[in-house]
Amino acid sequence: MTTATGIGVTRRDVLVAGGTLAGYAIAADPVLAQAIKTDTQGITAGDHEVKIGGYAMPVYEAKPSQGKGQPVVLVISEIWGAHEYVKDTARRFAKEGFHAVAPELFKREGGVAHIPNIQEILKIVLAVPREQVLDDCKAAVDWAKGRGGARAAGVTGFCWGGGVTIQVAATNPDVKAAVAWYGPFSGPFQSKAGPVTGFDVAKDLKIPFLGLYGETDKNPAPDDAKKFGEMLKQHGNKNVEIVVYPGAGHAFHADYRPSFNKAAAEDGWKRCVAWFKKHLA
Repeated sequence: MTTATGIGVTRRDVLVAGGTLAGYAIAADPVLAQAIKTDTQGITAGDHEVKIGGYAMPVYEAKPSQGKGQPVVLVISEIWGAHEYVKDTARRFAKEGFHAVAPELFKREGGVAHIPNIQEILKIVLAVPREQVLDDCKAAVDWAKGRGGARAAGVTGFCWGGGVTIQVAATNPDVKAAVAWYGPFSGPFQSKAGPVTGFDVAKDLKIPFLGLYGETDKNPAPDDAKKFGEMLKQHGNKNVEIVVYPGAGHAFHADYRPSFNKAAAEDGWKRCVAWFKKHLA
């Protein structure tokens, strides 16, 4: 049964086992042996900091070792922060010829990857101001574009990060394409003007949007995903694709968790890469 947190977390996610592989968040399910480990052959990858005034935001960067001007892909984490799964995903994008950057969006709050209690994590994540999230995401994109000379940038994210993907896609004019992985629509982001949901910003999302969802997911439910896609089209967005995978649930791309669905994850990844290669060319 899905909790009412607005981010698709189930009771299973509350189980604490401590990551069995270095770099994974401890509040997620036990890290499984199936977790993909992407090497760095042909790419450059590592941790950096992005200066935002007097604040230093950690980011993980992965890009091809040769050449410049590759399209930037902003990779936004689940509620666990930019842990090893997110970093590995960034390396996968680099292998596909993109300049990937994954910001740690919870450092100001002390980070979350070390916290075993999901309710404590949620208190932090759900209280982060929308303006702060959007500003930090913009800073990460600007930093990456400055380092590689890219003219185009895209955004993708998972679970909570899928919800952030929608917010970024609706507000950042430098972002030209978006892929949201099972990001909830109704869970609000707290802002100075009041709560803002994905449905609220549908009218502003004009860039190519690909949404990847699971048939058995409850938050977001497939009907909500289809509703969101129709809303985008009604507001004039002609580049919208909503995919619902039969038999897949929430977090089907998370290869380190029992929720992983290999067929859906592989097809979703192919679609995601193709989407960015088409719209960020």
